[in-house]
Amino acid sequence: MGMPALYPPVSTIEALLALPEDGLRHELLDGVHLVTPAPNLLHQRAVGRLWAHLLGALAGRDEAEAFSSPADVVLGPQTLVQPDLFVVRRTPGRRLERWADVGVPLLAIEILSPTTAPRDRGAKRRIYQRAGVAEYWIVDLDARLIERWRPEDSRPEIVGEELEWILLGGATGRLDVARLFAEIWEDSE
Repeated sequence: MGMPALYPPVSTIEALLALPEDGLRHELLDGVHLVTPAPNLLHQRAVGRLWAHLLGALAGRDEAEAFSSPADVVLGPQTLVQPDLFVVRRTPGRRLERWADVGVPLLAIEILSPTTAPRDRGAKRRIYQRAGVAEYWIVDLDARLIERWRPEDSRPEIVGEELEWILLGGATGRLDVARLFAEIWEDSE
């Protein structure tokens, strides 16, 4: 989606953060300002199901914490992203009080939509890999699969049945991908 004309030129994080609140998602990808409208219902259902999975997998663990956007995650001097969901490392004795405190996520998750698919698979994937995000999941609702990317990958792992994951610090999970999509699409038994 193109940027509405009412926004002044933005090429720095400071200028992006100075914009008035408008309810839209603003990101700066290597100096390029992108504005995304509110997501659709299936997107948000997917976020909710994955959020519940992450919270369950991280329950009782102190070394990692899950968040959802809106969130201002800075990954470079001209790069501020808002992943749909993400997990960050927690350092014992260190409080997280601002988005600037979270650092590079251990896991970033983007749910595809027609308007965001090219950037999620292109620019954002390269940014997450370059920043060292240990796992980047691209959730394709229409294809009912998850693309898993790691920093060194030139191609994704395509997961349609079960996704097992281990993050630095020992947080683990097992996601029944087929069941996830059945719940999102409300498939009848």
